[in-house]
Amino acid sequence: MQTSMPEVKPTVLILCTGNSCRSHIAEGILRAAAGDLIEVQSAGSNPAGFVHPLAVRVMKEIGLDISGHRSKSLTEFLHSRVETVITVCGNAEQACPMFPGQVNRHHWGFDDPAKAEGTDEEKLAVFRRVRDEMRKVFEAYAAGRKDQAATRAQRRD
Repeated sequence: MQTSMPEVKPTVLILCTGNSCRSHIAEGILRAAAGDLIEVQSAGSNPAGFVHPLAVRVMKEIGLDISGHRSKSLTEFLHSRVETVITVCGNAEQACPMFPGQVNRHHWGFDDPAKAEGTDEEKLAVFRRVRDEMRKVFEAYAAGRKDQAATRAQRRD
């Protein structure tokens, strides 16, 4: 009787510069949309050391809780098996090192809501806009990953 190794979920690492807004929003959305299909993490090339409160707030508005997230450095993942790296801001694109075993690399740039100016309501509107833009992209990405997994499963059957 041959025992097979349990299948390891591929890790998708979402990178930004500060790991305080965009990468956490993307992590929360992708984790919810992909379910158990992939492991989702986020990090920054120069972490801010906190998750922006407005990012937490706008995610809560769509039923996703990222209040337990923490700002992390990409160096925490250099010795991990990362299948896909997705950068969500221009600065991380230049600072992103090669990861061992990396198969895929994507860059999807989004405005930095932390740089929004104006009243609290105006800042919140920018966070919501960026969240909604990211939601479209990362939910579509998750749907594509699910389609790939279903196709692979059908081939095995």
